Amino acid sequence: MGLAPLRNYVNRIETLAHQLGLDYYPVDFEVVPGNFMTEIAVYGLPVRMPHWSFGVRYIHQLIRQSMGNSRIFEVMFPGNPCHAYLVRENSIAENTLVVAHVIGHADFAKHNQLFARFMAMAGGHILEQAAERARAIEHALIEHGQEKVEQILDAAFAIEPHIDIQQPLHRSRYAEFVPIHPGKNPTDEFSRRFQALPGEHATGNIARNSKASTPPHLEYDLLWFIAQYAPDLQGWERDIFLAVREESFYFYPVFACQIMNEGWASYWHARLLREADFLPSDLYLAAIKAHSDVVRPFAADHQLALSINPYHLGFSIWEEIIERYGIDTARQICREEDDFGFIRNHLTQRLADKLDLFVYEADHEGGIRIADKDIHAIREAILAPRFNYGAPRVAVKAMHTDGHLELVHDVSEDGRGLDLSRAERVLAYIAQVWRRPVTLHTIGPSGQPKVLGSHPQQMQVIETVS
Repeated sequence: MGLAPLRNYVNRIETLAHQLGLDYYPVDFEVVPGNFMTEIAVYGLPVRMPHWSFGVRYIHQLIRQSMGNSRIFEVMFPGNPCHAYLVRENSIAENTLVVAHVIGHADFAKHNQLFARFMAMAGGHILEQAAERARAIEHALIEHGQEKVEQILDAAFAIEPHIDIQQPLHRSRYAEFVPIHPGKNPTDEFSRRFQALPGEHATGNIARNSKASTPPHLEYDLLWFIAQYAPDLQGWERDIFLAVREESFYFYPVFACQIMNEGWASYWHARLLREADFLPSDLYLAAIKAHSDVVRPFAADHQLALSINPYHLGFSIWEEIIERYGIDTARQICREEDDFGFIRNHLTQRLADKLDLFVYEADHEGGIRIADKDIHAIREAILAPRFNYGAPRVAVKAMHTDGHLELVHDVSEDGRGLDLSRAERVLAYIAQVWRRPVTLHTIGPSGQPKVLGSHPQQMQVIETVS
């Protein structure tokens, strides 16, 4: 199905959306084949920097689709304008629902403060920017060869989520020198007597500069730090790190607001369909059936869901908020919060019981048991994978004079250990581009301090401290 048969419904749904108070940047809709939609969903963008990991994800997605565990209805990219892709093979009823759903996304993206902040930094033209980066990679492949380019891409994508969202996208390097001001009122007797010597009082308070340490504080933006301070990176290599970082900034609000955003879009697609009296009854019923499939809590008929469906959870929370407090309060929440505030403030014990939410544990034989139904445990179980962009909280602690890079895992804030085998692989990628030794301080399986180390040519655990 092309866009032409749907165009009349698109225009009338958009008119209805404006009548109901939705306000959003224009949306460019495009109907594409299902295989192209799968590529967009896997790559994250229609055109993006090439990397072998996307091929692996593509195969996994095809397997999930063949098993009936995944179906892609739409992919939408916030911006000004927004871009939305619909599947050609879907029915007109399904794509009518998708149009209404996308409009809900567009409204959320324009008004949510996190989306607005990151769009202001990264710009509202992600598709054009991503295509330009892809062209730059193609030039690098021609000029420097596939092996060198893939080595840089491997390292950059290995630490893709390691950005500092509290920092701006565009930031300067650290100051190279810091002023040192001699104390005006020294406390030790020797310093007081020294400053009392003839001529010393005249120069004693003149500021002097000292070379600053690098970094001057724990630096959590690993992509930025490596791009700025890796000793031997060439300009095109640094550009790749900064390009991956910029895309990570763009995608962060989508990650951090997934439950809110999908729930908001689901609420509005349901309401728009309900109030769209111009839809033929058979199309409306088919669209509502598609809605039920999207927001159902279970993986299949009569199966217990062991993972959260963000559409279902978000839709249920928004329905309760609007029913209890009204649409104006809902819009304020939409503007001000992300999933952390949304879940902690608005997922109540009553709603959790109604949705039959629980925390479960799996034993070594694969058995499942309900571990907790308390609302605090449920909230934290939902939010734990979303902390710090879903990545361990790792920072640069020091760049030593010999170039040795020292990293530290913030175990106390992370509240968990590392997957050590994965950490070793990531360190190996970092060492290949840092081209000096790299160490990471973390904890072992039993909670004992552990130091992992990597040399550009090899990877090993260099020290374990009990």
